[in-house]
Amino acid sequence: MFWFKKFSISFFILLSFFFNNVFANDEILNSLKEGNKIIFIRHALAPGNGDPDNFVINDCSTQRNLSQKGIEQSKNIGNFFRENKIKIDAVLSSEWCRCKDTAFHAFENFITFDALNSFYDPKFSKNEDLQIANIKKLIESWESDKNLILVTHFVVISSLLNTGSSSGEIIVVNKDLKIQGRMETF
Repeated sequence: MFWFKKFSISFFILLSFFFNNVFANDEILNSLKEGNKIIFIRHALAPGNGDPDNFVINDCSTQRNLSQKGIEQSKNIGNFFRENKIKIDAVLSSEWCRCKDTAFHAFENFITFDALNSFYDPKFSKNEDLQIANIKKLIESWESDKNLILVTHFVVISSLLNTGSSSGEIIVVNKDLKIQGRMETF
């Protein structure tokens, strides 16, 4: 009988992984439904690291792009927001194609904001201080009872929030940039 209970619990947990692609506890979900949150989303799965030497910001063929799994991950993110009726004021994205594609597949409508661009590569690292200052100005001036979504990169999230992030991860913060919760997506 003990093995059956153990098997049943394991089977239930395994099933939950197959049928849920975004994992959020009730506290985070309720916080998002209340609105007035800033939601950082690291771009979905784009295999590799950094960008090729021939990187051109307006040419996606010169960049590291979303894999098919990353596209599906982006769609799951959008489905999570729609299914849970989470109100969105605006979606802003880095100008990098993997961020724009994440924003498009998740939310369709978005605008680019260059302060969300990556500064991982040495040729962009000089922009970090100005970009972070511009993001903070945006957040300070933003007023809405809905949520603001920022689709960006590991280095931007790390610099602003002092934390790492995985591909497609959702990090919910308040206007003081205090982390309210995190959600993994698959």
